[in-house]
Order: sequence, then structure tokens, then C-alpha cells
Amino acid sequence: MKEEIALAGEPDMHDVDEVLQQALARLTLLSEVTAALSSTLSTEEAVRRLCRILVPQLADWCVVDLLDEHDRPHRAAVAHRDSARLPADRFEGPLPPVQENTTDPLAQVLRGAGPLLLASFPAVQQACDPLHAVQAELFERLDPDSVIIAPLRARRQVLGALTVARVRPERPLTADDQSLVEDLAHRVALAVDNGRLYQTVQHIAERLQRSLLPDRLPEVGRLRLAARYSPAHEAAEVGGDWYDAFVTPGGELALIIGDVAGHDLPAAVVMSQLRNMLRALACDRQEPPGEILRRLDAANETLYGMHTATCIYGLVTGGGDGPWEFRHSSAGHPPPLLVTGDGETCYLEDGAGLLLGVDPGVSRRNAFDALPPESTLLLYTDGLVERPEEHLNHGMTRLRQHAAALSREPVETFCDGVLSALGASDDDIALIALRIPPAAP
Repeated sequence: MKEEIALAGEPDMHDVDEVLQQALARLTLLSEVTAALSSTLSTEEAVRRLCRILVPQLADWCVVDLLDEHDRPHRAAVAHRDSARLPADRFEGPLPPVQENTTDPLAQVLRGAGPLLLASFPAVQQACDPLHAVQAELFERLDPDSVIIAPLRARRQVLGALTVARVRPERPLTADDQSLVEDLAHRVALAVDNGRLYQTVQHIAERLQRSLLPDRLPEVGRLRLAARYSPAHEAAEVGGDWYDAFVTPGGELALIIGDVAGHDLPAAVVMSQLRNMLRALACDRQEPPGEILRRLDAANETLYGMHTATCIYGLVTGGGDGPWEFRHSSAGHPPPLLVTGDGETCYLEDGAGLLLGVDPGVSRRNAFDALPPESTLLLYTDGLVERPEEHLNHGMTRLRQHAAALSREPVETFCDGVLSALGASDDDIALIALRIPPAAP
């Protein structure tokens, strides 16, 4: 008898295996979601990856709704086991505002309630506000049997909502699933918050970088100037790339391009200091470009001896109607590119010298190059031509080819075309282009 009682009290091994399998499946799902969310800083990409994992592992369809900085909701991602059930627009896009004192479960969750487990859904005609109507239409089209809506909370704020649904009555969502969805929503919220923080830092860094560049380029007779700055695609830091253009007291057009080593705040600080010192030297001293760079190198050694930088300083002369000439000197910078109106190209390399911060006592060369009518002079930083694990010559050749093809385009279009073709870089890019006018009749 005692043996029978003991046997009756033993757990059913089938039930134990099922519980273990469910726990393993839950851990696997959480691990996959965490890996997917942590591998990108793009909020939109993160929520799309989430939906691709949850459907079909957990749900038959799912939705992610996000609130922007003004608490305006928009539907960021919708996924369904049967993609044919989704219309062309996939229900995604802006949503009506969240109303107070509404019975809409989504609105309640976006205001901080939840997670909510739903088993009945009102018809569109029963909706109490526009957002409720949109949600009711979604449910009507996708016909769920059970739904869980969980808030995306991070740093005491609701950033959006995660909705998961099943359409099969024989396998409805339960309270156990509710706790799992709440855990998933927490991980999604952290990913969304991190992505937004990254975007904010990136935006601030780019604004700071642009604030160190000229507000406007000078207008000098019939000469035409254009410049562009493009931050590194994956960076959220300020850097040392800069360009400049101004008219000297002697009436010459000064063109400058430079790059301080580093991608951090000290590099940006040194860049701004070098830019201002070079401006001051150019305005105070009517000297050849090589001598101005020598003085700049000496000042850099005194003030910022641990920093190196590259720079080109050039002067464009030609009076009102030319002929035009470019007097220039380079401190370790990629050579200027001259493109004629007929598409002939050449690099101006005669003024090459050591970069700043290596030997401030070295003498620097001056180069003199004619600028033919209708030609384009392009100064650029190395991010335009350098690529990891590729010889620099390949990038220099690409630049010549694209610049030649754009030789007859307006200078603004010329810059846009060059940047569009060669701007996919892991480094910042700065460039400035000068278009020489046609010969006077």
C-alpha cells in the first residue's frame, strides 16, 4: 500500500518534459530577441527584426507602435504569418492622437497601463475615438482570437506598445504568455531608447561639427563656389575635417581644406583653433602659401604639439576676368583635383609637403597651377577616396572618373554628384569646389 501511494505521488515525466521544453523555448526566444535588438542602433530596423522573430515563434501576427518626442503615435512595424493578409501599406504610418478617458486598450497601454490580455474586440462602429477605430479595423482585418498589448517602458517613460496576437482558438495566449510579452517589451523599450539616445548624440555631434564650418561661402565675381560636409555614417562623434574660403585683404580668394587626426572632441577643438589661426595668418601676412603653413605649423607645435593634421592652403588670383592661377602649398593632404570643361583631369601634386605636427622647422614648397576657363578645382578630405583594405590609387581613380563625368554640370550639382558616388565612407568627408568662368569674349 505504501508503495502504491509513493507511486501515485510521483510527477508525470511527460509533464516535466513539456515544462522543460517550454522553458527552453522561452529562453531561446528571449536570447534571439536580445541578439537581434542589440545588433543595430536603428530603431526601425530593431522593431522589424523583433517582429520577424516573434512571428511565428510566439504569435501569428504582431505590431509595434511608437511614440515620438511629442507623444504622437505611429505604427512602426506590422508582421503576419501569412504576408498576403497584409495590405500594400502594411497598416504602418502615423496614427491618430492618444485620447484621454478612452476605453481603447492601445490608448490605455500608451498612457502606461498594461500589459493587457484581450479575448474580445469591438467592431469598428463601436470605436470611441479615431485611434480606437484604427485599432478595431486592424483587428477586424487580421481576426485575432487572443491578443496581448504591452507597454514599452524605459527610464520611467512609455515609448510605445508591443501587440502580439494568435488566431487559433485551440492555442490562445495565456497569463504565462503575458509575463513573457512583458519581458520582451522591456527589452524592446531599452533598444528603442538606446537607438534614440544614439540618434540624439549623432545629431548634436553633426550640428557641432557644422557650426565650426563657414556659414556661407564668399561671392567673388563670376567665380562659383560650392562645399559639402558629410559625417561618417556610423559615427556619433565630432571630427577634425574642415573647409574654408574667404577673400584676403589683398583681394585674393583663399581656399582651405584640412583634417585633424582623430574623431573626438579634442580633434574638433584643435581643428577650430587651426582654422582660426590660419585665417588670422592669411589676413595678417601677405606671404606665399608655403610660408603661411610654416607659421601655422610652428604655432601648432607650440599650442598643440601632440596633434597632427593635414592641410592645403591656396590662393586664387586672376583679377576680374582672368587668366586664373592657383598658388598653393600642402601639408600632407591629398592633392587637389583639376577637371577641365572637356573632362580632362589631373592631380596638382607639386606643392606636397609634410603634415602639420611633424617638423615645424621644415621649409614648405609653393606650387603654381593655371586654372583654365570652365575648369573645376576640387579640394577634399581623405574620406572621399580612402577605403579599408583597398589601395588608395583605386579611390583616386574613382574620383577622377566621376569628376570627369560631372565636368559640365553646375558646381553645386558637381559636388552633390561626387559625394553621392563616393560618399559611402567610414570617415567624415569635407570638400570644396571652385568653378572658373568661361573666357571673357
